[in-house]
Amino acid sequence: MQQPQHPLHAPTDLVLAAVVVTHSRLAKLRDTVLRLLDEPVQQVVVFDNASTDGTAEWLASVDDSRLTVLRNPTNIGGAGGFSKAMDETAKRFDPDWILVMDDDGRPMPGAIDAFRGMDLTGWDAIGAAVFHPDGRVCEMNRPYRNPFWRGREFLRTLTGKGRHGFHLQNPAYAPDAPMVEVDMASFVGLFLSRAALRRAGLPDPRLFIYGDDQLYTLSMRRKGLRIGFAPQVRFEHDTEAQQGATGLILTPVWKVYYMYRNALIAYREAAGWLFWPLVPLLLVKWRRKARDYGDDAEAFRHVLGVAIRDGLARRLDRTHDQVRALADDPAMR
Repeated sequence: MQQPQHPLHAPTDLVLAAVVVTHSRLAKLRDTVLRLLDEPVQQVVVFDNASTDGTAEWLASVDDSRLTVLRNPTNIGGAGGFSKAMDETAKRFDPDWILVMDDDGRPMPGAIDAFRGMDLTGWDAIGAAVFHPDGRVCEMNRPYRNPFWRGREFLRTLTGKGRHGFHLQNPAYAPDAPMVEVDMASFVGLFLSRAALRRAGLPDPRLFIYGDDQLYTLSMRRKGLRIGFAPQVRFEHDTEAQQGATGLILTPVWKVYYMYRNALIAYREAAGWLFWPLVPLLLVKWRRKARDYGDDAEAFRHVLGVAIRDGLARRLDRTHDQVRALADDPAMR
């Protein structure tokens, strides 16, 4: 990748606002907010998605003028929360950069200083290197270079490498590894410049959860914005997601709907005209995941079937109550 001829490093007075979206996970949120308030950020904006576990009371007890709380009367999901919080943060504070994360994702000590010390010339967004608390790379937050847009990654994927053909691998996570341009980065540790937010707009709130970051960053790339992966900017993701033989196990089962509906929409964005030949392979792979759901296997298959139909139709108008009913109705098990 060609380097800038006249590098301009980030000014030390760069205004950075951190956005955190939460829903009834006070123990995780507390660690994240306190970590952020120990870092050199000018604003910490928490979007409280109708939490019922004492989150509002604890946030009200935090005595720090940098903390702003946006409380929503209903749970509109991570996608809705990010969309509203990013919009409100930009309007209220007009920061140079906005940093987004879930309530269980937080910068490691020194991560913000590492970002502030970077050469940001030519970059519109920066994705952090995300790890589990035990030091393992967090698979769900591993960035990728879209194989449908890039010849080398396409060939590597086609010749049997699978996701290893296009996701960044562990050597890219070394603290002294060079910055890499990526096409997808997660909402755990994504830094967005003011210019990027103006051009890219906001995440689609109708996605509710899962895939909102993937679709948003792919859309950024289609608009010509550049996203860099910075291995020296390190985050931890204290996720409790379970892994089965076929990958991530989603609980409660209604989450299956959002994961696979949104995944189909993201695959279409990434693959273009190659999407339809890819669909049969995806469906075979996903249906095999029922084996990891035990007593919930029948509910998984039902919810997955609806998710596939809606994803292929790009239907985004099903309400959250309707989605929950897909798995909650005993007649559907």
